[in-house]
Amino acid sequence: MAEFDKIYARYLNAFNAHLDEFCTGLNCTPGILNDSLIYSLKLGGKRIRPVLMLAVADIIGTGSDKVINFALALELIHTYSLIHDDLPDMDNDDFRRGKPSNHKVFGAGNAILAGDGLLNTAYSILFDECFKGNEFISAAKYICDCAGVYGMIAGQSADLLHENDSTADEETLQFIYDKKTAKLITAAVVVPSILNGGKYYSELKALGKKLGYLFQLTDDILDVEGNFDKLGKSLGKDEEEGKLTGVKVYGLNNCKLRVDIIGDDCIKIIDGLEGDASFLYDFVSYIKTRLG
Repeated sequence: MAEFDKIYARYLNAFNAHLDEFCTGLNCTPGILNDSLIYSLKLGGKRIRPVLMLAVADIIGTGSDKVINFALALELIHTYSLIHDDLPDMDNDDFRRGKPSNHKVFGAGNAILAGDGLLNTAYSILFDECFKGNEFISAAKYICDCAGVYGMIAGQSADLLHENDSTADEETLQFIYDKKTAKLITAAVVVPSILNGGKYYSELKALGKKLGYLFQLTDDILDVEGNFDKLGKSLGKDEEEGKLTGVKVYGLNNCKLRVDIIGDDCIKIIDGLEGDASFLYDFVSYIKTRLG
């Protein structure tokens, strides 16, 4: 995995440089708004979605220059969702990436505004991209749809609705997985296709959904077996809050079996892509090895 780590770092550094430029250009008033936006954007993290977007763009020949602002918008949307997810009326988590959550530093009201600000700024970035051509309009709309009421927001709503719901079943869990987690990961791998004439569109859409399921399933397992120092967030909260998770529906051991099955499904899809897709193969392993 040494080569994978090297390539990952290259994509990560390229994206972080673009993000730093964006943060430097922020000049919001009052200052607390500016500070709260930058605080959450710079908490760190693996930047999985922008890295995936840059990697797929390379693999299918789209070019990083076409996708970099879409990657930025997607990360802003993801960060806004984390700020809101940590709020007391949502998942009520005091830590994010090993540091105090936005609302613990700036207060719940300012955290809500920071999240709102990131979402609206992301849409402004996407709107600017639309002036470049029809394919940019389609890519921007795809991200908006994945983030909106038919995508991530629907998943978040279902996640809250089914807390402590003894009647919730596998179908409900799959809905939450698909909308809450898989939609933004799918956007990361599909946008390079849209910007390249739809190249491998169906395959990448299917891959994004599987990767999203794989990521969320491992996340559910880690909430039971992980450790704070590695994950940087509170553990055991899913059971404490009665969340509908893979562990609750399938059991811990069956979840681990499903990780292998879904990982194999991802590999089969990647097999259908031409060119050097070694990064994507290793990316599947990377998600699976989060379990140790």
